[in-house]
Amino acid sequence: MLQGVLFFPVTPFTATGDLDLGALHQHVKAGVDAGPGGVFVACGTGEFHALDHEEYAAVVRTAVEAAAGGVPVYAGVGGALGLARRFARTAAEAGADGLLLMPPYLVESPAEGLVAYARAVGRETELPLIVYNRANARFDERSAAEVAGLPTVAGFKDGIGDLDLVARIVPAVREALSASGKSFQFFNGMPTAEASQPAYRALGVELYSSAAFAFAPDLSLAFHRAVEEGDRATVDALQRTFFHPLVRLRRRVPGYAVSLVKAGVTLAGVEAGPVRPPLTPLTEQETGELADIIAAGRGVLG
Repeated sequence: MLQGVLFFPVTPFTATGDLDLGALHQHVKAGVDAGPGGVFVACGTGEFHALDHEEYAAVVRTAVEAAAGGVPVYAGVGGALGLARRFARTAAEAGADGLLLMPPYLVESPAEGLVAYARAVGRETELPLIVYNRANARFDERSAAEVAGLPTVAGFKDGIGDLDLVARIVPAVREALSASGKSFQFFNGMPTAEASQPAYRALGVELYSSAAFAFAPDLSLAFHRAVEEGDRATVDALQRTFFHPLVRLRRRVPGYAVSLVKAGVTLAGVEAGPVRPPLTPLTEQETGELADIIAAGRGVLG
């Protein structure tokens, strides 16, 4: 079972856009040394959408090597069904401890189809599979309960932000699994999840993705500790000075949920390089704004 802050590393590229495995190793190792509860590599923040199969395999292998067994390493899978199944097998061969199932490619589908998609990918390995409720992969409480019952499915991650729906999914899944005693976890997968985590936590969703951990682990860990301890003053101060300004910057341009994290990693001392198209980088001015936001958050910690 996962616990603590979940680290979603970026995938560094060179100035010419090639994979930079040395920087990735440095990035993941530094993150693991800071103390997360798990590493989720080649996921949304890691530009899964922009990696070919060979690059994906190298990224997962490098992350597993850098983590060195210190924490579980989960790898993103998804897209076209055939590719998702192939990525799942590749992640298992590379030593990943689990998988995060992202949406299928492009198509809208009924909830029953999404359950079938998860079933097909889950059959490829024995690794625990976390299902991501996001974009065109939208579950209701009935299908969420059904997918939770699949043998390898171990978690449900929400990236839509419909709290009314989450409030119905959580008890529906728990009731469906109650007789089996199966262990199952829920995750807040919203961009800059800390901004909404107090609300998710009230619904029984205690785990969340921390993009901020990738470039400011001290702030991410301080926030998590404050939430766990009920330190409302620190939670509010970090929201006001760091997380809410981060959200405002992120919302300026589609794709900045990844681009600003990559810029933050470079500011933190690991050259993360550019984002790949169709994403666009922060401007020089916006990178300066990000540095100011990080400094303001650290001012709360003293």
